[in-house]
Amino acid sequence: MSTTIEEQIKAIEDEIFKTQKNKHTEYHIGKLKAKIARLKEEQEKRRTSGGRTGTVFGVKKSGNATVAIVGFPSVGKSTILNRLTEAKSEVGAYDFTTLDVVPGVMEYKFAKIQILDLPGLIKDASKGKGRGREVLSVVRAADLIMFVIDAYDTNIGILIKELEAVGIRINTRPADVVITKTDIGGVDVRCTVKLTKIDEELARAIVNEYGYVNAEVVIREDVTVDQLIDVLVGNRVYAKAMVVVNKIDLVKDKAHMAGLKKKFRGYSLVFISAERGTGIDELKEAIYHNLDLISIYLKPQGREVDLDVPLVVRKDATIGDVCDVLHRSIRQNFRYAIVWGRSAKFPGQTVGLDHVLLDGDILSIIKKRGGG
Repeated sequence: MSTTIEEQIKAIEDEIFKTQKNKHTEYHIGKLKAKIARLKEEQEKRRTSGGRTGTVFGVKKSGNATVAIVGFPSVGKSTILNRLTEAKSEVGAYDFTTLDVVPGVMEYKFAKIQILDLPGLIKDASKGKGRGREVLSVVRAADLIMFVIDAYDTNIGILIKELEAVGIRINTRPADVVITKTDIGGVDVRCTVKLTKIDEELARAIVNEYGYVNAEVVIREDVTVDQLIDVLVGNRVYAKAMVVVNKIDLVKDKAHMAGLKKKFRGYSLVFISAERGTGIDELKEAIYHNLDLISIYLKPQGREVDLDVPLVVRKDATIGDVCDVLHRSIRQNFRYAIVWGRSAKFPGQTVGLDHVLLDGDILSIIKKRGGG
């Protein structure tokens, strides 16, 4: 009797769970993990090709960046949205108050930042429980994930696990591995660094297990099995995340606060009381900072620079990106640009569309004659 993909995945997961983890079993476990990744990809393809079922949250991105508020039910996400923006998200002291995605816009330092209040996540959300798939699809498209937790319920491990299950990787970057299909030669693994977490044989086996017969694999960092599988899957989202501890007005123990700071040492951490409005200004600044936004000042041709109202763009924005933000016709009529500031080799440098801007730069765009 044939088994479903779900049953195959469950059987492999059970086998991994029962297998003792040591140096002798890592090869076997690595191959099993690659097999699970491939089955999950096939499962998702079947699900999407068969048509989506249930409610899908449609959220149009707007502003300079988008922040997704992620947390368990009843941790104060709606109150935080209302504090940060002019949005009116229903607030109630019971689970699942928010039954849809409620967007709002936070205006800060001339930036317009979209904040999304999402239904609370629960265990097995990635499997569809509690409308989890719809919620997580919105999170995948966000520029910043803002974990909101209760001061006395701080286990974000469940939330992270659900995000990871749908391919969201937080506060990290893609591994420096390049895999190129070839016509012959099998799987050729080349390393430019010493591998301590896997070896070339295991890397080759994982790539084989994922379906590559002939390929050149170049590994330029000391990767783990999971990082290599992420490269093979190719649809991972690498997002920045911060942690907001709410309801600090209920905390009287200084040792508890110190413990929270230690627990979330690796995150950008903000303590607030959404109910009382405590820490909201600090939260706005932390959101702005974590989004890596920069300010550019525009100097229209033949006129003075406007130093009062900057144009806010993402870090590493190019001249071409600025053209697209200003108006879609500017890029096609672009002739050259003049830049003053930290990104310029000298004041008034002439640059092209690919020039990367830095915070505080002054920019003048020169268009073709007759251009709009």
